Amino acid sequence: MEDQGIIDLYYERNEQAIAESNKKYGSYCHTIAWNVLNSRESAEECVNDTWWQSWKVMPPQLPGCLRAFFGRITRNLALDRYRAANRTKRGSGEVLLALEELGDCLADHADVEAQYELRELGECINRFLLEQPKRDRDLFLCRYYYVYSVSEMANKQGLTENHVRSILCRMRKKLRAALEKEGYRV
Repeated sequence: MEDQGIIDLYYERNEQAIAESNKKYGSYCHTIAWNVLNSRESAEECVNDTWWQSWKVMPPQLPGCLRAFFGRITRNLALDRYRAANRTKRGSGEVLLALEELGDCLADHADVEAQYELRELGECINRFLLEQPKRDRDLFLCRYYYVYSVSEMANKQGLTENHVRSILCRMRKKLRAALEKEGYRV
C-alpha cells in the first residue's frame, strides 16, 4: 500500500492503518529500536508503541514522509526507554557512547525552551550535513541517528574502524565549527 493510503486509513480511524504500517515499515522501525535497545522484546514493544503514538497524532498531524515520521517516533521512544532502563547505571552502550561523542558539538545547557530554537538548530545541522560528501553524511547519520556501532558501519562501508572513527571525528569538528559560525554556543 502506498503511503498516502496508509495516512488516509489513519485519518479515517481505520485500524487497518496499524497493520499496513507494520507490514510496510515494521522491520525498518524494528531495526531502529534494536540498534538503540539491543533487545528483541524491547524493540518489538517500541515498534508497537510507535503505531499507538502514530494513531494518537494522526490526525491532526500530516506527515510529509511517512518513513521518516515513523522512524523519528521509534527512535525517540527507544531513546526514552533506553534512558529509563539505564538511569542509574552509566554503562558502555553504543547509545551513550554515540550521544557523548556528539556532546562536544552541542550546547550542554538545558535552556532550549522554545521549539523555534530547536528547529533552527535542526535546520543548521541539516544544512551542514547536505554540504558533506555522501559517504561521510551517511556515516554520520548511521552513527548518530540510527546508532550503529563503528564496527558495523566499517563492515558495511568496507572501511577500517579507525577510518570510520577518523571520519566521524572530523565531522564532529566541522559540525562544531559550523554551529559556532551560526552563533550557537558549544
